[in-house]
Amino acid sequence: MAEIKIRLRPNGPLVIEGVGPLDAVLQIVDQQGNPFPLPANKPVIALCRCGHSSNKPFCDGAHKNCGFLAEELAPPPAPPA
Repeated sequence: MAEIKIRLRPNGPLVIEGVGPLDAVLQIVDQQGNPFPLPANKPVIALCRCGHSSNKPFCDGAHKNCGFLAEELAPPPAPPA
């Protein structure tokens, strides 16, 4: 099974990264279950977080001009018991 990682870019999109082409192992669907076409043979896809992309759900860089700010960090790991 291919490993997929979703990374939050500071003040930017959700970046989905995989090993090899994501269109072969990942599907992004709308609320009715219809799949969005994914770029063929790309190992990275960026999803909009700012809500201003003209190509939703994909990022088109609109976050750079709309003042979007988001720098969430994961909580630190729990100390060993």
